[in-house]
Amino acid sequence: MLTNYQNLSENAKVYLYPSSRKFYPNELEELDVKVKEFTSKWTKFSTSYKIEYQRFLLFFLEEDAVITTKIMDELAEFIFQLEKDYNITLLDKVNVCFKQGEYVQYQEMKRFRELIKKKSVSKKTIVFNNFIQTKYEFENEWEVPITNSWLSHLIT
Repeated sequence: MLTNYQNLSENAKVYLYPSSRKFYPNELEELDVKVKEFTSKWTKFSTSYKIEYQRFLLFFLEEDAVITTKIMDELAEFIFQLEKDYNITLLDKVNVCFKQGEYVQYQEMKRFRELIKKKSVSKKTIVFNNFIQTKYEFENEWEVPITNSWLSHLIT
């Protein structure tokens, strides 16, 4: 059942999908309706969702939720359909999302390494950890300086 994000425990599970581009304002309203409709099917556990920076789609499922293969298949099918509907990539978590000023950028790993070599990215650059697994990690470890991320080995 859809619930307020604040009501979920710190151990709520997170499924994060970074978009290869920002959603346009007209798409955000439609996306919100689609996600709300999709998550309303989950009636046996508490769930919530967020669309952050007009780019990240996050689903939060209460820690006691029994995540069946059927639920994961439905979620994957939903995400595949969103990719088609909006001509975006949502399932590639290895590409890098990072902040440049107030903007969030999305780059393929190869291109991101080039930005580091050109010093367009520094040790202070904020990157998004797309591998978070809980609400606590989302709130505390999602946006971090590159030196505190899985990408730290790329900075010399």
